[in-house]
Amino acid sequence: MIAAAAVSGSPALWFASRGSGLALLVLLTVVVVLGAATRTGSAPRRVPGFVWAELHRTLALFSVAFLVLHVATAILDPYVSIGWAAAVVPFTSGYRAAAIGLGTLAVDLGGAVLLTSMIRRRLSYRSWRAVHWLAYLCWPAAFVHSLTAGNDLRVWWVALIELACAVAVATAILARLIHAGTHCPAVGPEPEPASHLAARERT
Repeated sequence: MIAAAAVSGSPALWFASRGSGLALLVLLTVVVVLGAATRTGSAPRRVPGFVWAELHRTLALFSVAFLVLHVATAILDPYVSIGWAAAVVPFTSGYRAAAIGLGTLAVDLGGAVLLTSMIRRRLSYRSWRAVHWLAYLCWPAAFVHSLTAGNDLRVWWVALIELACAVAVATAILARLIHAGTHCPAVGPEPEPASHLAARERT
């Protein structure tokens, strides 16, 4: 279907690319917020912490489907020239190099986070956590990409979703920083959270 739309120049590719990109931003926002809430213990306590951690991981994996759809439809769109290499190497696109490059950078950073999470039982907690901090760089790159790669902000409900995502992540990061500042141990390394330990036991 995608290939046929590409040949015919159907606007379906453009709508699929923009729609999947917006859905991907929302998913990424939820993943970041859940990750911060799990870490700070601010998630609702009526549900066990490992459930939130598993939801965080599952949504991160689920976002890959939207990512593949977003990248494929953007590259196959005959109205723009991006190229498959630009999906991996940042800032090499022939179309809006800076905007597309930020999206590619977000893909690369998110991929590193996802891959290390899938093999986290083979990594030390300190190594896994160091890579996982890249999520806080992945989101702003994806957010700026969503703002600059198209002209969707002219649509009021798209602008509202973008604003809601920004507020949600800003609030989550602020809560994370406050928690880190008020729960910093005097000596010794930070202990591995129970949700991470439970995930190791299940894998």
